[in-house]
Amino acid sequence: MHSPLPFAALLFNAFVWGLAWWPFQHMHQAGLHPLWATACMYAVVLLALLAWRPGILQQVRAHPQLWLLALASGLNNVAFNWAVTIGDVVRVILLFYLMPAWAVLLAWRILGERPTPAALLRLALAFTGVVLVLLPAGAPASRLLQNLSLADGLALLGGFMFALTNVTLRRLHTVPGPARMFSMFGGCMLMALAVASIGLQVGVVEPFPAVNSTWVVTGLLLAGVLMLGNWALQFGAARLAAGTTALVMLSEVMFASVSSALLGAATLDTRTVLGGALILLASLLAALQFRRPGATAH
Repeated sequence: MHSPLPFAALLFNAFVWGLAWWPFQHMHQAGLHPLWATACMYAVVLLALLAWRPGILQQVRAHPQLWLLALASGLNNVAFNWAVTIGDVVRVILLFYLMPAWAVLLAWRILGERPTPAALLRLALAFTGVVLVLLPAGAPASRLLQNLSLADGLALLGGFMFALTNVTLRRLHTVPGPARMFSMFGGCMLMALAVASIGLQVGVVEPFPAVNSTWVVTGLLLAGVLMLGNWALQFGAARLAAGTTALVMLSEVMFASVSSALLGAATLDTRTVLGGALILLASLLAALQFRRPGATAH
């Protein structure tokens, strides 16, 4: 029988990311754009990681292929943090959880894993759910892209990059864990700085503000909590089956939905609920696929 500690660790990580929208919105209200916040927090995390593992840079230099992991994980984090700050939190989380559908396509292209009929069914469920979430009732399908907000587009990009991150991690499974972790955190910081700089030039990102105790304290606390959450994820995922991990992580949707509804950061209508149910069903089926004896990911 499994110890409850790995389950509790995964639930804690899901809780952290399910409520991460609130401190990002809090910092934004204090004048700090989520991209600058992301860059600052991961700079703190990287310094802590370097202090803990001084030789980690040598491991990273020995594996130049980690650049793709840094790019994917960095853009995943940038897109998610920005989206939950400016958008309807539940809608963003649901669109982000299109990730298992993207994973099917990416595994097919990058790993050569041809999708099974079950995987194609999950694709159909997920994309049908997206149409319900994004398209108003009675509107023609041609209006689907017209109804995309910046937050919607960021959520979809974040889910795609999260899927690419997972596929890349599988491809780089022989690389030492600390090197992969450093590359992911470094990618988060560098991509946040790069996107913020570009956004600043085109006028969609505010300049870095004067130091404010509100966002400084919030950012430091969140950086610490994110480090604990990452440690909890590593601890739990290493001790449980992949399917069990995926199932437990779906609780992030519940944490985000309940907290954002209570604090007025989300609205729920019938189409969002139905579309979200289809997206989550696709994620649930993907997680259950891992639980079958001898099953592989698709």
